Amino acid sequence: MVTCPECDNPIGYEEDELEEGDLISCDECGAELRVVGTDPLELEVADEEDEEEEDLLDVDEDEEEDEDWR
Repeated sequence: MVTCPECDNPIGYEEDELEEGDLISCDECGAELRVVGTDPLELEVADEEDEEEEDLLDVDEDEEEDEDWR
């Protein structure tokens, strides 16, 4: 099992649930983590650019859903 690089808490994800580049958060310390490898599962603390990029992707997906509704 992989642990959070920030607090060493076990992370409850399996390798087959995640893809390289995914962003997740640690339930224990709240750190934003980026998947840098999947075999074996490897995480690193995401920098602010990664978090901003994820926020932008969320906005784009919301806009696409709105367009599909019309």
